[in-house]
Amino acid sequence: MSPVKFRPLLACLAAATALAAGLSAAPASAANTFRFAFQGDLKSLDPYTLKETFTIAAHGAVYESLVTRDKDLKLAPGLAESWETPEPTRYRFKLRRNVKFHDGSPFTADDVIFSAERVRAPGSNFQTNVPADATFVKVDDHTVDMVLKNPNPIALYQFGGWYIMSKAWAEKHDATKPTPVSATTPSYAALHENGTGPFTITEHQPGVRTVFKKFDGYWGKVESNIDEAVFTTISNDATRVAALLSGEVDWVDPVPLQDQSRVSSSANAVVVNAPELRTIYLGMDQTSDELRGSNVKGKNPFKDVRVREAFFRAIDEDAIVKRVMRGQAAAAALLIAPPLFPLAGEFKRPAYDPNKAKALLAEAGYPNGFEVPLDCPNDRYVNDEAICQAITSMLARVGVKVNLLAQPKAKYFAKILKPAYDTSFYLLGWTPSSMDSHNILYEITGCRTDKASPRGTTNLGNYCNPKVDALADKIERETDQEARNLMIKQAYDIVMNDWGYIPLHQQALAWGVSKKVKLVPRADNQMMLYWVSKEP
Repeated sequence: MSPVKFRPLLACLAAATALAAGLSAAPASAANTFRFAFQGDLKSLDPYTLKETFTIAAHGAVYESLVTRDKDLKLAPGLAESWETPEPTRYRFKLRRNVKFHDGSPFTADDVIFSAERVRAPGSNFQTNVPADATFVKVDDHTVDMVLKNPNPIALYQFGGWYIMSKAWAEKHDATKPTPVSATTPSYAALHENGTGPFTITEHQPGVRTVFKKFDGYWGKVESNIDEAVFTTISNDATRVAALLSGEVDWVDPVPLQDQSRVSSSANAVVVNAPELRTIYLGMDQTSDELRGSNVKGKNPFKDVRVREAFFRAIDEDAIVKRVMRGQAAAAALLIAPPLFPLAGEFKRPAYDPNKAKALLAEAGYPNGFEVPLDCPNDRYVNDEAICQAITSMLARVGVKVNLLAQPKAKYFAKILKPAYDTSFYLLGWTPSSMDSHNILYEITGCRTDKASPRGTTNLGNYCNPKVDALADKIERETDQEARNLMIKQAYDIVMNDWGYIPLHQQALAWGVSKKVKLVPRADNQMMLYWVSKEP
């Protein structure tokens, strides 16, 4: 297979639009059940628990945002039917009327204001989806103002993953606080939902099965003829593919690379491949005085830039793309996919050089290497555990002993994410929800120095350079796109010169889809139920 080539974003999405064209062909009255399976689970129904693509998409069937994204990832009206900026620091949202939550209660401005506070509260994994300096003001029951301290041209870009909850429902069920990803006891909101979306959830067994049913009281039209959708977790690759080929399920993600030819040549299903905007990368603990799980005592090797560069140089990403990913990935030079940053082409990935890596380790005082644990999911990204195994072998060649801990995503995320941040070295994937570099420069590379600030929420190793933070703040306010791009480039230059992260690749979307099904493979890898149709 040839490596995935990234074209301009709209061209990448042309196939998605073509697939979507036939969505309304099936009779709306057909009683259909759509069955889908993912390698990981759907643990919590609280829409502020986990910023993970599959979970966000699943929640998007039942909850809605003020501003959403269409099939081409462009901003589109959601619960706000329109908006305007009467002044540079004020957004005015006109809310849809006659919208009901699933319990029958009306949607009003009070729910927006409540949700804006809840999403930014401690425990939320979506704090950066709403500007930290934003104040929401009720004008009337169907008009809300968002007032900012400074102009922010990208304020709405993050809204697509910020879902609106019912204030009265949350208060009634003691669910006014978000459920942290590390919670050991589920809240009411983690086990139940009350959104305004086109589907309700009638059954939820975390990690096993979730049943969605069409909501008869939905305010809008739905481009789907399915009446019910049943989600199951199928972690085993062979079992998941077998379920697709037998017709037991209609959609799976992902199709293992080694099985794609077999699925595509089958009578019942096809593999939908498309470039994805997610970047897979490695992060390192650059804060702790002593590296957890290492045989180096009293110091942290990752605080030394030479060690970080050595790790980067020791990893043969071209080999990972060719052998582990079977060509279905594009090696990355940055933490962002090229279609999302016009100047990405000016960056080149540093060359694989194990000899230089050894020399750098010796220069840093580790001529024989050292031990370090590597946290990795085994059911989240395409070939995630296999990638980590390859990295373990590559680092062994330069004397570094990596102790790999690969776990299901529920345990993995609870361990590494806020508030635990319990990791020394980790693999993670990221698609900026705003489709903009500021999200990465604020959330991934931002200094985690102020506990009250959401900056650096997903900066698990706390890489920190105040110059990057200063640039991120300017980028957030800059309205001149050319000047903004130059500042973004400057920030990425600093991060890469610091060897702050190790970008690996952008993986390819690999869905297995029944030939009876039509859907939209968006480049953010979100499969939205309201764009799914199935032949009776």
